[in-house]
Amino acid sequence: MQLRSDSFNDDQPIPEAFAFGKPGEPMALSDNLSPHLAWSGAPAGTRSFVLTCIDTDVPSRGDDVNQAGRTVPADLPRGEFVHWLLANIPPEYAELAEGACSEGIVARGKREPFGPPGSVQGRNDYTGWFAGDAEMGGDYLGYDGPCPPWNDALVHHYRFRIHALDVPRLDLAAGFTLDALRAAMAGHVLDEAELVGTYTLNRALRD
Repeated sequence: MQLRSDSFNDDQPIPEAFAFGKPGEPMALSDNLSPHLAWSGAPAGTRSFVLTCIDTDVPSRGDDVNQAGRTVPADLPRGEFVHWLLANIPPEYAELAEGACSEGIVARGKREPFGPPGSVQGRNDYTGWFAGDAEMGGDYLGYDGPCPPWNDALVHHYRFRIHALDVPRLDLAAGFTLDALRAAMAGHVLDEAELVGTYTLNRALRD
């Protein structure tokens, strides 16, 4: 399979329009559009698709994150941050237009994000990030784009992945987690493809 985008090239920076945050003083909210994505080469027997976007460069320790006068070291162990989980995409779909699934930031999270008919979207990790925030706290479903720590010495990698499944649907309710998705997909993936975009808010790494 192949996965491509008209919004950015593989292993190249994601434009600010598709991010949650952009450079400001030190960070500002951005347009948060979902990017264009198109896939091809699905194997015979494909009955649905699953789309995920995961940042695999999230700091494992948060004490330096977004702290003035401090830097998140590049050699710090890293983990995952979920930006998008979209399941039960009908097999006749092979493309999503720019902004088709997100047209901006919704405080406290999108409850019913846009998606292909019959699809279901999971909870992203802004849910945990904003937990306890009176203005932003809530359940964040669907796509919300990059917003890495502005003082991180490492450029983050956002892994968009399309999975072709041999079942028409997974038994998942809106707001499902990554762990639940991985468990539901186990044994049903016929093929997959990945497209990687990069992003940083660290001005020293952007120049």
